[in-house]
Order: sequence, then structure tokens, then C-alpha cells
Amino acid sequence: MKKSVILFLAFFILALLRVSAQKFATHTVKEGETLQSISRQYRVTPFTILQSNKELKTAADIKPNTILVIPLDGAVVQQEKVAPVVEQEDKPTGFSRHRVRKRETIYSLTERYGITEEQLKRYNRNLYSEPLKKGMVLQIPKYPKPDPNEEKELDFEIYQVQPKETRWSIAHKYGISVDSLVILNPELNSSTDYLAIGQELKLPRPKGASLADQKIDLYTSYTVPAKKTLYSLGREYGIPSDSIVKLNPEIMQRGGLKEGMVLRLPKKKDTSGEVNTENFIFYEVKPKQNIFRLTQNLNISREALFDLNPALENGLKAGMVLKLPKDTKGVEIKNALVLDKINLQDSINATNRLKLVFMLPFRLDRINLNDSKKTKSQITTRRDLKLSLGFYSGALVALDSISKLGVAVDVKTFDTQLSQEKVKEILFQENLYGTGAVIGPIASAALDEVAVQASSQNIPVISPTASNSALGHGNVFYSVPKEEVLRTKMLSYLEKIYTDQNVIIVADSSHQMAYDTILSKFPAAQIAKVIDNKSLHLDRFLIQLSEKKENWVFLETDQANMISSVSSILNSANTEEMSVRMLTTSFNNAFESDAVSKTHLSNLRFLYPSFYREARNDAFTKAYRKRFKGIKPDRYATRGFDLTYDVLLKLSHKNNLFETSKIIGLTEYSGNRFDYYKDWSSGYHNNAAYIMEYDSLQIKQVQLDDLESNL
Repeated sequence: MKKSVILFLAFFILALLRVSAQKFATHTVKEGETLQSISRQYRVTPFTILQSNKELKTAADIKPNTILVIPLDGAVVQQEKVAPVVEQEDKPTGFSRHRVRKRETIYSLTERYGITEEQLKRYNRNLYSEPLKKGMVLQIPKYPKPDPNEEKELDFEIYQVQPKETRWSIAHKYGISVDSLVILNPELNSSTDYLAIGQELKLPRPKGASLADQKIDLYTSYTVPAKKTLYSLGREYGIPSDSIVKLNPEIMQRGGLKEGMVLRLPKKKDTSGEVNTENFIFYEVKPKQNIFRLTQNLNISREALFDLNPALENGLKAGMVLKLPKDTKGVEIKNALVLDKINLQDSINATNRLKLVFMLPFRLDRINLNDSKKTKSQITTRRDLKLSLGFYSGALVALDSISKLGVAVDVKTFDTQLSQEKVKEILFQENLYGTGAVIGPIASAALDEVAVQASSQNIPVISPTASNSALGHGNVFYSVPKEEVLRTKMLSYLEKIYTDQNVIIVADSSHQMAYDTILSKFPAAQIAKVIDNKSLHLDRFLIQLSEKKENWVFLETDQANMISSVSSILNSANTEEMSVRMLTTSFNNAFESDAVSKTHLSNLRFLYPSFYREARNDAFTKAYRKRFKGIKPDRYATRGFDLTYDVLLKLSHKNNLFETSKIIGLTEYSGNRFDYYKDWSSGYHNNAAYIMEYDSLQIKQVQLDDLESNL
């Protein structure tokens, strides 16, 4: 293809040289002129004019201000006889045979052999009329690999990254795909989209920088004003001066650019605003998409889409990065990129063989399996054991589930013994090369140890319980949302349902951040006096309650005794004459303490944000009960299943968790949801949460239409 373009360019330049040797004139069509009148004026036939100006199909295309090339000697100008570039289809160098196995798909075969669906069907024509079936024997075409030295023939420039630009916005600016940008700049980190301001990238010269890139239907007429130079004109239109001369040979014939000359120039590029994530969002075109379906999915008119993306005049191509208005509604956006909804279970590539490593503190060094009574007591009382064993039991069900979908997984499991030294020993003895993901450890120091070593091999590490780290790890997925994320979700929801309630804040000294944030959202809120960080000043507090409005009382603490005391007081005040509701933005284990009355919480319709919910009676719960003889999964087992299954499905789609996370938005399973966003300096953070409430002694998820898209 590249050689065809170069050959075309050579013929085009020769044609232009022939044009300059012929006798011709340029004519700007005036109002009222027709093809017949112009041909009589220059004493040539109408056919000659049409043949010399290929952009004209019929006489009706002659419109005012159109620039025509008129051959004075009656001979057709050869400039427009240059044959169009025809993209030649590569022919296979040979074929191999493949017998279709169970659960293989056309998609998995094209990924495995590096060919397109059309190439596969062209040499297996029965696939046009019947679906792929187990046992079919297919011909797999082999194509020559591109010559890396061929790249030298292309024209490139060095581009410096500007503030707020991303890979998507730069790819759009240059009319290439993000994959092409990464191939041209192999030094870019595949685990992050981060670009530093001033960073230099190798990119192809923009269209319009060379004559071969110009299209006749993109020309416009330009009348040269006084004191205009070729240099300034080239800068204005974004093309080199020599390209202007080649498009307009009369410049050389008349001894340079003259005032009043009417030139043929490519249409100016759209310069309405900088192309970055502050002004636009972006969408990458997928294979087989068309304009109609695209405008429907993106909720934008055809005219608006073409206005923002003039390159669409040349056709829609897979890999194109389109820019869209910042306020586009009805689409899921992540890091300024519009995401396609992908069903992960339907997008599995069964040829991927996954490798997963678990590092959890099972504490086998402390457990005497011969003493069942003591072992049972340890599992019941030790949180680290309960968490690890529960989490891993759910993970085993996830491994069973992915296996039923035809995906093979190699699993290694290590007991970290809640010891950083043990983790170092494991890392010294084990080679993590080829691992798709490491799940664990739980302890922060051990997690840091694994993250550092895994980073050198570009391996993602999934933290089951942490929401952050004191150290910055670009390869860590923190599955628990940060406290400020939960608080923001909660307060955004409350702002949507607020109707002039009486807001009161009860916060101990260790929850100053929560206190300040709530007050910023509800500046008219009253502040309750807290005695010794333990209880309320009862008389003062009761005066603050309103009988005319519903009372919203925020309780921000992690002390179970204080929660028990305050909820008891609020429950007593919650009568037919006075409505009281208790809320918190800082939900923690203290609210689940046995010291806190669940009846009081239910009476107060207690509302809080959470990163998990109780497992439903779904397929996972049934599978868990079947595997573990009727035992109901607890929150740790549910999390183990959800987190592990999420990782396995994403790796099955594209065996690179970093790449998959760029194109997958919100995912949700039995009791957990995941929506990772990338912070280039500190890893991937889960931005998904639930709003939960106590109702009739049950904990229920608050249902609100478009909650996630509006918060």
C-alpha cells in the first residue's frame, strides 16, 4: 500500500509538470455563466473542460466561484487523468489447516491467526452461509509480515504534547488510531495512558502537508490579498509552500504570488478550540460500524458529527478517533473516552490461556489441623483468616464458572502468613513471568513488595481490601473505593432528593473531613455538641430537632458505643409528631457492631454509602451452596467470587488487564461492582458504590434511575 502511494505521488508530480508545460488558463466562474458560455469564450469544447476538471461530473456542477483549468490549445489537461490509488489486497503466501474446537468463535480464530473475518471467509466460503461448527476444517491464509524498513519511506514529524491532551485527542488530531500511535512510539507505557506535557511523539505529517493527500472535492477558492506571501499563506492553510505552487502552477509562470490571483487551495482544517479532554470527549470507531448506527448510539446528528470530524467526508474507518461535544448525553464516558457496552461473557476468546496468582494470609503456620476445635475457634475469631478463607472459597467458584465457559486457567496460590518476609521469600523463589494478574496480598507492606516486583514485568496486582497506598503503584488495581468517593456518591444522591430538610451534623474529632464536606454541601446545617467524643449534649440536641421538617441527622464516627447512644436517642425522638432519619457518609464496621440496635437503625431508615451489598439468591449463591454443602456465602466469599470473576472475564476478553480496563466501564456481579479509573501516579481506583438503606429490618439497595451517570 505504501509503495502504491509513493508511485501515485510520482505520477501526480509528473502530471503537474506536464500541465505547467501546456498552455492553459484558470477561470473563476461568475454568476450566470454556464459550461456552454465558458467553452465559447475560450473556443474549446465543453467536453474538454469537463475532462480537464475531473471534480465536475456534469454541466450542472459549474457554479459561481468554481476554479476551472482551461486548455487554450484544446488538448485535455492531463493533471486530472492520474489514475486513482487502488488499494491492492495482499495475496496469501500459503495456507494452514485448522480443525475447529469446542467453544471457538470466528473472533477467537481471527485473533489467533492475525487475520480479518473477511480474509477467513474469503477462503472458507461456507462461512458466508452457515455458522462456525465444531469439527469444521478451515483453510487459514498466511500473509507476509510488513517490512519494518518500509516505515522509513513515510513522512513523519515530532509533536510535543500540550496541556490536557491525551492519546485519544492526539490520535484524532492526526487522523490515526490509538494503536497506530503506540506502534509509532513503542516507548509509551502500555499500563498507563499518561502523557507528560512537552513529551515528544513521532507522528505522521497531517493530511494536507503533501500534495498526494489532497482531494479535489476539498478545494476552495482563495483570492490573494495585498502583501501576502507564500510562507504566510502556507501557515494559514497548514500546508507547505511548495504544495501551493504545485496546486497552482501559474504562480511560477507569473513570477511569484501576485495580489488578486485566484488560487485553488485545500479547505482549512477545523480550528474551533483546542482538541483536548477539557473541550471534547472521544470515541474510537469499531469494525463494521456505519454512520447511521454511530449517530444513533452517540445521540448526535449526522451534520453535527461531520462538522466536528471533517475527515468523515473521506469515509468511516475502523480505528478512527472521533471528537464529540463535552455535554453528549446518554453515553458512558471514562477518562474522556466514550465506551461501548461490552458483554464480557459473550466476548471471551477461549484461546487465551490465563495465569493467575493468589497471595493471601491463610496462616497455615499458626493452624494445627489436628485440633479441629481450636482451628474452628481461630477461623471464627481471627479476621484475617475469616477474610482469606471466605475470599478464596468464592474465588474457587469463579474459577469453576470460567472453566465452564471453556477458558483454561493456571492457578498458583501462596500463603503470605501475614509476613512481609514470607512475601519476599515467595517472590525470590517464584517467577511471575507471564502472569495475567496477582490477587493479593492484603497487608499494605506486602502489597507494596509485590507491586514493585510485578511492575518490572508489567503485571497487574489486584488489592482485595485496600483503597490506596502510601506509595504510588501504577500497576495496582484498588478494588475498594476511596472514602472520599463513597462520601461524594452519598452527598450527590442527597442533593438530588433534598427538599429543605432540617440537617444536623454529629461528628467526633477524628471525622473532621466528613464534617467539612457535609457542611460545604449543606451550609445551613446545625452542629450538634459532642461530649468527650462519646455522646451528645442531650438538652441542646433535642432543641435542634424540628417538628415541622424531616430531620436528617448525619452521624460521623467509628465508635460503636457512640453509634449505639446516638441511634437510641434519635429512635426515641422519632415519633408521629417528629420525623427523624439517621445518615452517615463514613460507614464502617462500628455500625455493624452487636452493640448497635438493628431495630433502631431500621426505624430511623438509616442511609449510608457502601462498596458492597448482600448477595442475592442468584447463580453464584446456588453454585456456592452446591460446592460447600449448603453453606450460604458471606460478604467475603461474595467479594472473592465477584473480584476474581471480574478479573478472569476481562483477561479472557483480551489477555491484558491494562488494555481491557481502557474499554470496559462499569461491571457488576452478585454483591460488588467495579468501575476502575486510571490515576497515572497511583494506579487504578474503583469508582463504583451503592447507596444502602435499612427498611423493615432489611438492608436494601436504593434504586434511582441513571444514578451512576448523574453522580
